[in-house]
Amino acid sequence: MRCCETVNILEIMRMSEMGLSQRAIAASVNCGKTTVCEIQKRSHDTGLTYDIAREMTATEIEGRLYPTMGMRAGKEPPDWEAVHKWLKSGKRRNLQYAWEEYRRNSPDGLGYSQFCRRYKDWRDSTGKTVTMVQQHAPGDKVFLDWAGDTLDCVIDSATGDARTAHFFVSVLGCSDYPYAEAFPNEQEENWLTANIHALEWYQGVPRMGVPDNTTTAVTKPHYYDPKLNPTYADFARHYGIAIIPARPYRPKDKSLAEGSVCWLETWLLEWLRDQQFFSFDELNRAIRQRLEELVRRPFTKRRGSRLSDFLELDKPALRPLPQARFEIAKYVTRSVPDSYHVDYDGHYYSVPYTLYKQTVTVRATPTMIEIVDRNLKRVALFERQYEGSRYVTTPEHMPERHRRQAEASGRTGEDYLKWSECCPTN
Repeated sequence: MRCCETVNILEIMRMSEMGLSQRAIAASVNCGKTTVCEIQKRSHDTGLTYDIAREMTATEIEGRLYPTMGMRAGKEPPDWEAVHKWLKSGKRRNLQYAWEEYRRNSPDGLGYSQFCRRYKDWRDSTGKTVTMVQQHAPGDKVFLDWAGDTLDCVIDSATGDARTAHFFVSVLGCSDYPYAEAFPNEQEENWLTANIHALEWYQGVPRMGVPDNTTTAVTKPHYYDPKLNPTYADFARHYGIAIIPARPYRPKDKSLAEGSVCWLETWLLEWLRDQQFFSFDELNRAIRQRLEELVRRPFTKRRGSRLSDFLELDKPALRPLPQARFEIAKYVTRSVPDSYHVDYDGHYYSVPYTLYKQTVTVRATPTMIEIVDRNLKRVALFERQYEGSRYVTTPEHMPERHRRQAEASGRTGEDYLKWSECCPTN
């Protein structure tokens, strides 16, 4: 099972039920299309759906999909998809080294010349070296990025200093309909806020989001296996959108976004360059007014405008927004101490005492603390505390002797008087 992480299996099942292609799913979860096909087939054969699987542990899912994990028998030909992925993931990698690694595991395998020839035949037959014109279906993709240019256009009313504005830009693939918003920095919270506002600007959700490999979206940029920020992955699940980061050093993956960034840098940022604003709210109101003008401008080489294309093509194909706006969360990992309370922001929240010495993940939002174990199973849920007692305890999380002691410590004189009244006298 090459895609053995539980979260990857769940993502394959979730996006399969969304109707995405195997190629898109493989790019999103960092595994080969054959692995996606295998998970899809085994899920279908065993009747396992995403809704059922997300309530199961990692061990239960693996046992359901792979009841027998036999050893591979005999020698096997190279996995050309894996070879190709390895070659493309580093500048100094070559076929000679790949062949030597292959022969180390398969001493009786192909010779070097046959290895090279068959790899090149496979690469040509699978279309790895050809290019195509990108055509985007209505409601299919939204491209997201930070603009390269910044402007010192927001005046601090207290000091009089100019603050730097960073510009988030998104564009829908089919209509080229843009959205832009200014922020004081490019940190994670602003990235997520910008993504939320973009979907609300479009009044709907496309099937896929294609961000650049910015660190606010991807924690580990890589040619083939970018790792999504956990909070950004939560965002994707909340809105039912598949996030497929563009590959680094491949401008064709995000050519539409980069083209729109250039267009907005000319017609939006140049328009803003000689202006001053006294808050980011004021700046963003000006940006929205300018966008409303720009999207109405007629195309120079064809009929219509970005707005007319959006209303005719993209908007009818977008899926509706969820009823509740996404609540931004932060993730931290904790080892459960002997007190079976894990800390977050100065407060301590209980988990079942049986998790002592195990690692759990705390998901914190402005209103909630959720704690999950290593099998992604929720073990505790609390209202987030900002004041009051530093320790928040659920009695069911305590061992029996601790629970009895807590109950005894909490009794008052009135409790003992009532207890004495109920006891028979000699």
